Amino acid sequence: MEDKIHPDAKEPSLLQALFPILVLIVLLVLNVMFFGDMATSGANQIALLLSAAVASVIGIMLKVPMKHMLDSMVYSILSAMSAILILLLIGALAGTWMLSGVIPAMIYYGLQILDPSIFLVASCVVCAVVSLATGSSWGTVATVGIALLGIGQAMGLHDGLIAGAIISGAYFGDKMSPMSDTTNLAPAMAGTDLFTHIRYMVWTTVPSMLITLVIFLCIGFFRVPAVSPEKMQQLGDSIHASFNINILLFIAPALVIFMIIRKYDAIAALLAGAVVGGVLAVIFQPDIVAVVAGGEGNYAQLSYMAVVKAMSTSISIPNEDPVAADLLSARGMEGMLNTIWLIICAMSFGGVMESVGLLQRITQPLVKKAKTTGSLIATTAASSIFINVTAADQYLAIVVPGRMYASTFKKRGLAPQNLSRTLEDAGTVTSVLIPWNTCGATQAGVLGVATGVYLPFCFFNIISPMMTVLYGYLNIKIARIPIATEGVPETINK
Repeated sequence: MEDKIHPDAKEPSLLQALFPILVLIVLLVLNVMFFGDMATSGANQIALLLSAAVASVIGIMLKVPMKHMLDSMVYSILSAMSAILILLLIGALAGTWMLSGVIPAMIYYGLQILDPSIFLVASCVVCAVVSLATGSSWGTVATVGIALLGIGQAMGLHDGLIAGAIISGAYFGDKMSPMSDTTNLAPAMAGTDLFTHIRYMVWTTVPSMLITLVIFLCIGFFRVPAVSPEKMQQLGDSIHASFNINILLFIAPALVIFMIIRKYDAIAALLAGAVVGGVLAVIFQPDIVAVVAGGEGNYAQLSYMAVVKAMSTSISIPNEDPVAADLLSARGMEGMLNTIWLIICAMSFGGVMESVGLLQRITQPLVKKAKTTGSLIATTAASSIFINVTAADQYLAIVVPGRMYASTFKKRGLAPQNLSRTLEDAGTVTSVLIPWNTCGATQAGVLGVATGVYLPFCFFNIISPMMTVLYGYLNIKIARIPIATEGVPETINK
């Protein structure tokens, strides 16, 4: 982080470093009070930009050139461009998969197989397996997750509960998969190897997941309302009446999962999935294609119009059943634009905070106060969460604390896998809980469930950082190495 701070800049005071964050917190609270669920539709974006302006004023006071701060903002936004492209393609994929009947087919078969009492546990496990195989929580949520959300809604379950189960499973698999980018990034920052990192994460991650599954199981048996088989059958029949449901429709999700497993870029995999979805729509859903196209002409012309509409704008498939009608809609790329707006504003704020040195000023004193192993791990976890909130990016939440604490862990005789595990337990999984973070904004946009709605039910993501801190204080599975530097107080090894 130091190399992004201008060399002529003065060091900020702690009050100066905290002031933009305090402004942001006040504005976000006001947005919730005045705008409610609509806060992410513009109000939070303005709050982030105003807070970035406050940070810029402080930067000018500290002799940081305006050009340096603007360049840092642009660099920060550029670092999120891959996520923005993925978001657009997820919108296109969701549109063609709705048009082709892929998502309705998943909902239809899911209603035949899954029982409401075990649905939350099953959703969590399915997403964990898919994410573990693909290494992508985003890909899992955008494919299997969307279908599971529709099934859960058809069963009458709370949107936050369904999304919490989906996200918990997806982030467990992402965190434990050797193909995940964050799972490779964390050990690289800490100075250990990939498989040592994964083996060490098992000790905190598996107990966190087991607790999560028990909670979802209890909710399923004691809090989920009973749904009559007749009602579920009626809904399934209604979906089947609108679409030509058959097993060949699963070619599209199978292709996406195969490409991700084969380590194709996520952008290529999602684009291929969206295109194949459009082809399947033309082959299997001619009546739906004609309705969505909404025009006259030959079938080739109608097909092109319908697929383009599905990829780019909102579509809704007519259905006499009001529940089915609500499920059979997709928002295309257009539906992702508000999320992209939020990400751009968040990355602008994070870029200014980093370039002025405000983030570093806040986190550095924490190291000095962490005297024990438990407090050092807790401080590292808190720093990762703090970066997720302020810099709005999970990669920075791994990279910045990783660079900050790597030498400290070595000096205190702690093996680097302790650091890499903490970075993942706190940095990776909590990113999705922050509404303006790239992960939180993305998953809320993809699922159509606000972050504040699903946050209380992302049990795995909430438990994981607490579990890693608990292990630190109880000195459970804390690997040791010879202390790297002389003169370190003895209390640090307790």
